[in-house]
Amino acid sequence: MKPISKSVEIMLAVASLTLLALAFGWGAGIAHAEEATQPVCGSHETVLHTLQGKYAEKPASMGLANNGTIVEVLASQDGTWTIVMTTPGGESCLLAAGDYWRNLPAQMAGRTL
Repeated sequence: MKPISKSVEIMLAVASLTLLALAFGWGAGIAHAEEATQPVCGSHETVLHTLQGKYAEKPASMGLANNGTIVEVLASQDGTWTIVMTTPGGESCLLAAGDYWRNLPAQMAGRTL
């Protein structure tokens, strides 16, 4: 069996995290965009400013997909979180949001899926 390249590992981790977050988001309801029937999108600066202002969320982690898309997780000290996807063109869209965000201890963060 060939070893998985680092970029493929990262892509799989981001995809897994996104799918997991979407599953939890639909199961529990998306807290920040409950009434929205269309994707919530805007400029990266506007989206981050809004999430900072309304929920005190700041970037907690991020990754770069092979297609140039940036995936960010924003979180607050109160436990709210949002996953934001930003295209190479600069448009950012909310993918999922929720509550009870917890950072993993260092020994857990290094484990692979």
